[in-house]
Amino acid sequence: NGWNLATTLMVCVVVFHADGGNFGVMTAAEYDGDPSAVIHEFDPFQP
Repeated sequence: NGWNLATTLMVCVVVFHADGGNFGVMTAAEYDGDPSAVIHEFDPFQP
């Protein structure tokens, strides 16, 4: 779903571990959380 969001919005998004074992997705420009919580970053401009 993270890749789909990135390609739909044409922005870089990060998938990260949130509290309680959940996952979160948000734009990379707005993410200011713990870098070690990031699981993957999707860049729609990368081939």
